Amino acid sequence: MAEAPASPGGGGGSHESGGEQSPRSTVREQDRFLPIANISRIMKKALPANAKIAKDAKETVQEASDKCQREKRKTINGDDLLWAMATLGFEDYIEPLKLYLQKYREVFL
Repeated sequence: MAEAPASPGGGGGSHESGGEQSPRSTVREQDRFLPIANISRIMKKALPANAKIAKDAKETVQEASDKCQREKRKTINGDDLLWAMATLGFEDYIEPLKLYLQKYREVFL
């Protein structure tokens, strides 16, 4: 345990301490991130049993969650996901998905 004092500034992969170094110093990193296993389970419910969820999809949900948290909202909506996709470089998908989201809202909402 002699290495413990060096870990806050050492950047050794653990983010449990050193909250002052985080851009969101008032929120611990483990509190900011959604439980990815839970997100994967929710996403898999809408997919066939043999489907896999890409890391990019999980990152998109995390980015949308961060946006909602900054805006002090608790619910991620389709517009948040589209914003996150644009932020992560998936611009080619935005317009078709906007159209799909609009049609979905017309039918189901």
